[in-house]
Amino acid sequence: MKNLNVALAGYGWWGRKMATLITGRATRLRIAVVVEPGDEARRAAEEAGHAAVADLAEALARPDVDAVILATPHVFHAEQIRLAAAAGKHIFCEKPLALTEVDAVAAVRLCAERGLVLGIGHERRFEPPMAALLEACRAGDLGRIVQIEANFSHDKFVHLAAGNWRLDPAHAPLAGMTATGIHLTDLAIAILGRPVSVSAYCDRLVSTIPQGDTLGALVTFEGGGNAYISASLGVPFVSRFAVYGSKGWREIRDKSHVENPTGWLVLASDAATGLTNIEEAPAAEAVLDNLEAFARAALGEAAYPIATADMVANTALLEKMGAAVASGGAVRF
Repeated sequence: MKNLNVALAGYGWWGRKMATLITGRATRLRIAVVVEPGDEARRAAEEAGHAAVADLAEALARPDVDAVILATPHVFHAEQIRLAAAAGKHIFCEKPLALTEVDAVAAVRLCAERGLVLGIGHERRFEPPMAALLEACRAGDLGRIVQIEANFSHDKFVHLAAGNWRLDPAHAPLAGMTATGIHLTDLAIAILGRPVSVSAYCDRLVSTIPQGDTLGALVTFEGGGNAYISASLGVPFVSRFAVYGSKGWREIRDKSHVENPTGWLVLASDAATGLTNIEEAPAAEAVLDNLEAFARAALGEAAYPIATADMVANTALLEKMGAAVASGGAVRF
């Protein structure tokens, strides 16, 4: 069975998480080389047993590299996707795909023109209880979906060094939106479709994080329904995703951050009794499941399950959210 040989670009917090999963547990991926411009992080990659280079172009020129995984600062994604596509490599990009709709459209077009698979780091779709919820929505089990309430917040970045790119508004705008909230909007788009307007609030209330630590947004959708999104960088970890429909509702709560998943609580309405059912779902490694799905798609074995139209819609929503915060009012698409 063939493996997908990848260049892993970025050996920071999340790059190391993915490297550990691929090296220890992946069945269809192999890291051919790590790309890391930082001397200390590159040495760490080498000490972990990886070949490592400083320049992405050098990795893309290697004949043993089939694909690239981008775990790099968001502002670099658009150009790195362009380079990888020009080299004929399949691309898995950490979220967000880009910071502007124009760049997202260009990324999708480049990959489509060259017959390349484009994957995205929205592992929340691969969490077993979330996958079951998405299927329940598609099947109509909850009736017509009218509202989504979602919060994915943490305080992991409060004590980062001031020079860290995750604290730079040019790289990571809108409080926790690019770190966590972007997952919630992806799920909302998967359920409710294309967004048509957004109102948003962002402020710095409990930290010195330059891009703010508190974000709230209300999104409306073309087919009706709305989603309230909360993404704070200044409170202890919380992650909940609730969907309300005419036949019932379901809520998923993470026990821990996806960095170290320990399972979920699933709350659901019981139409027969009027009571709330609570079940536990065991831990699963959705980050790896997403990467393996990308590998199968790149190897021609199955279609990648996240539509590129959703990737573009989510990036457009991120950009419009910034405009809504700046204007203080609702922004239409």
